[in-house]
Amino acid sequence: MKTWDVIIVGGGIIGLSLAIALHKRGLRVLVVERGEPGREASYAAAGMLADCTLETPAALLPLARASARMYPEFVHELQDESGMNVDLRDEGTILFSLPEFVSEHPEFCVLNPLPAPLAQLEPAITGLTGPAFYLKERSVNPQALVAASLKAAKHRGVDISSGTPATELLLSDGRVVGIGTDRTRYRAPCVVNCAGAWAGSLSADRIPTRPVKGQMLTVAYSRHDILRHVIRAPEVYLVPRSDGRILIGSTLEEAGYDKRTDPDTIHGMLQAAIAIVPALQEARVLEAWAGLRPGTPDDLPILGATRTPGYFVATGHFRDGILLAPVTGHVMAQVITRTPPDHDISRFSPGRF
Repeated sequence: MKTWDVIIVGGGIIGLSLAIALHKRGLRVLVVERGEPGREASYAAAGMLADCTLETPAALLPLARASARMYPEFVHELQDESGMNVDLRDEGTILFSLPEFVSEHPEFCVLNPLPAPLAQLEPAITGLTGPAFYLKERSVNPQALVAASLKAAKHRGVDISSGTPATELLLSDGRVVGIGTDRTRYRAPCVVNCAGAWAGSLSADRIPTRPVKGQMLTVAYSRHDILRHVIRAPEVYLVPRSDGRILIGSTLEEAGYDKRTDPDTIHGMLQAAIAIVPALQEARVLEAWAGLRPGTPDDLPILGATRTPGYFVATGHFRDGILLAPVTGHVMAQVITRTPPDHDISRFSPGRF
């Protein structure tokens, strides 16, 4: 029977990034994915690499900033190994806020002024006024990113098993020896749970992730340069892609595992985008979808070893899975191989629950 050094449960961007990082360290890795690799929360994400927003929990900022710094090299390696372009853009973000935001966050406002008049930065924005600020953030195409990660992982020799969920953590004398599915059993002395919103279903260790639904859509406009920057407004955000598509999102819904879209919600987001960029009235809707982000009780990821020897967790990244992929893969590979980690992840330990 074939065995591996590490089995990763979950083939999203977190699981794939970790698989590549472990393979670099000489480990034999198997990724077991319940569906199609990279087609859940990772595929449904917007791709904004926002590492220093006021929405980011303070405890997460050091890790978020470290991961943002890693992104150019992370993308370069993936593109080099996969031969694919993941559309990493660095034009930045224009943040529109409500007037009270200025009085509540004066230091943030002073430190993030627009580098030029709005009419010069984004001439197509004519339907929105009020305080606006500039954030030096990148964005990436998550669909292209997960496709490149999957191809790079396979290129390196990572084994992938898809289409069947891991249903059982196999133990011997209290230690992990592998996982079971409804088809077979896979053997390894180390298992890492990267199963996102489904992470809590694998073992008795409490992994309190839950699905948080987000609906969004993409449109296409005749001019590919209608928007250069990511636009974040109180009601909606717009993320331009280099091929001319514009992603519009997103909702935050406690709706269980329901991934259906609601026509009224999608229409409302489209109208909110048109209110900001009236020219999008002529845009063509390409697709609408919903994804399930893995939320946790304290909105922080779950990273590290569990109380079961050989069993690790890297999940619960909520809205920051794409952003945190490089640093999660790096630091968890260090933890698993018993290398002193570059970053303190004790705040994210599974033991806190």
